[in-house]
Amino acid sequence: MTKGPGKTGKPRRNPLLGAAVLKALLRRREGDDWKKTQSLYQGILRDLGLSDEQVEQYLTDHTEEVEEAIRGHGRRGS
Repeated sequence: MTKGPGKTGKPRRNPLLGAAVLKALLRRREGDDWKKTQSLYQGILRDLGLSDEQVEQYLTDHTEEVEEAIRGHGRRGS
């Protein structure tokens, strides 16, 4: 991935993977917690220019990758 002028740091990760991980984690919440986070999730999708349908399809097509990202998340920085 190429960085534009004035951009520094790591290239942007796959936004679909990030949204899929978020949705998978939010699905694990019970009852009202999902309802409370729904507007946050929708806002994140809007900011990324993604639809919930795209995220659902990504979850279907990349289940193992999403689960591995969730498992690996706790190991960052170790």
